[in-house]
Amino acid sequence: MNVDQSGRASNDRNGGQRGTRAKTSTYAKQLSGSELKLSLLRTLRDLPPMPQIMIKAQMIMTDPRSSLKDLASLVKHDQAIVAKALKLANSAYYGLGGKISSIEHATVLLGSVAFAQLVSIAASSTLLGGALRGYDADSGVLWRHSLAVAFGSKIIASKKDHDLESTAFTAGIIHDAGKLILDKAVFERKEQFEDFFQNGQQTFLDAERQILGLDHAEIASDVCKKWHIPEPIANSIKYHHSPSASEGDALAYILHTADCIAMMSDIGTGVDDILYRVDDKAKDFLGLHDEDISDIMAEVFQNVSDVERQTS
Repeated sequence: MNVDQSGRASNDRNGGQRGTRAKTSTYAKQLSGSELKLSLLRTLRDLPPMPQIMIKAQMIMTDPRSSLKDLASLVKHDQAIVAKALKLANSAYYGLGGKISSIEHATVLLGSVAFAQLVSIAASSTLLGGALRGYDADSGVLWRHSLAVAFGSKIIASKKDHDLESTAFTAGIIHDAGKLILDKAVFERKEQFEDFFQNGQQTFLDAERQILGLDHAEIASDVCKKWHIPEPIANSIKYHHSPSASEGDALAYILHTADCIAMMSDIGTGVDDILYRVDDKAKDFLGLHDEDISDIMAEVFQNVSDVERQTS
């Protein structure tokens, strides 16, 4: 009997060791760090495309030679975006309830800045609307969070530097696009991520860096360059979790603060949202006080709710 028990125990140990070796071997085959980044960048054609219409709208809007007609022409041949844009244009957020019947009409009533914002919301809904299996995010979660960060970024920019409002909104919409890119790699390493979180309260960002050797902000910044997204936006996305490393980039501080505010408003993308806080240096840099943060939280929540009601 003792021999049997000992034999079984020995088999269990050997089996456990074999399992560990097999697991380690599997992990060893998985790319990380610069190798993973290069692999992802090489297969960029297999990744979700960034709606270039968002970037083109911003370029037209900032070109003094362009007109509202140019903005209307940009989208009028994309029926999917036209339908979403008109629906949004008549939402409570824009306060024009049912008055807008065409894209041309929308550009006139809304103006170039608001219309470019409208296009960004409509164009990003498909890209960001899907589920992320690696991040355990249901359909619509990432898009809702991105909307919150975009609205928050615009509000903060209006207080810091009006010239940054439109760029800040666009940066907010795509700030977490890196999660789309890393989602498959995260899902393939699901067990490693689960083991990581058993060791204590750490963020998903910490897990990405430890297990993948890079994080979603870093890969997003690199891919933004491949998508020909303006450098100020790519740079702010790279540093949106660590704005103090950006050498005083106002857009990075804005994006960081808006991201934290969205998560504090319960409009995040994961269970670790409660671990993120606005950097005190960011508040000082942007001239924000605690009461300002509370006001922005309330405004962001209302804006997201208005858009959601019209698109649900």
